[in-house]
Amino acid sequence: MPRRWIAALACLAALVALACDGSGEASPRPSGTPRPGEPRVIAALGDSVTTGYGSCLVLVSCERNSWSTGDGLRVESLYRRLRADAPGLRAYNRAAPGARASALTGQARSAVRDKADLVTVLIGANDVCRGDVDDMTPVATFRDQVDAALGVLREGRPKARVLVVSIPDLYRLWQIGHTEPRAVRAWSRGVCPALLADATSSAPAAVARRARVKDRIEAYDGQLRAACRAYGSRCRFDGGAVHRHRFDLDQVNALDWFHPNAAGQGRLAEVAWNASGWAS
Repeated sequence: MPRRWIAALACLAALVALACDGSGEASPRPSGTPRPGEPRVIAALGDSVTTGYGSCLVLVSCERNSWSTGDGLRVESLYRRLRADAPGLRAYNRAAPGARASALTGQARSAVRDKADLVTVLIGANDVCRGDVDDMTPVATFRDQVDAALGVLREGRPKARVLVVSIPDLYRLWQIGHTEPRAVRAWSRGVCPALLADATSSAPAAVARRARVKDRIEAYDGQLRAACRAYGSRCRFDGGAVHRHRFDLDQVNALDWFHPNAAGQGRLAEVAWNASGWAS
């Protein structure tokens, strides 16, 4: 192989390594010395959306682009917004690709060990994105699992503020994407099959299956709202703002046509920030 091609490949590998954080290790972002009274630690709980999965060059986690704790320049994350007034803030991303609500309790324990003052929670997509609609997490089970995680936070970090974010409207993704051949091809490889399998089919069974997924997401959002209310005044639900966001295909990556790209992460951060009440 010519030397110039070897050099080019080496440069490309270096760029991928810089752009993507696929190590799975959750390490704190750099910080200065916290001032008295300012938040010291923000921790993110959730799934692949919160890890920035697919927002860099390949389908791996890319935490620098996370809407919640990202420190990259392409996304004005909650962490970056908060650091404007709290330069000593540190961030831990405890989310994990594939996580369902059952994983939240373990993530919450990590946030307690991190001594988090601020916690974001975005969960539920993987509870509906199963092989079949009958495999979706039952609504009551989902609520019990969310309550268990919030209970860990309330006991371990009673003064922490918690932001619970509604589930993005995955049904809208099917609506705007099922006429895009590239999206349909990507989805056919096993992306959220309960919703996106046979994406172009108008058969009654396919229509009914998608409707069940849509209804389940709305039911989960209702339970997230209720769980946050039960938590108390230190928990804030986004009021469904993220779910109502009318995203477009240019806000999802062109690899799996499912996860937000950097632009989508940035928009998610903006919507969540406006709903968080943390600006004050």
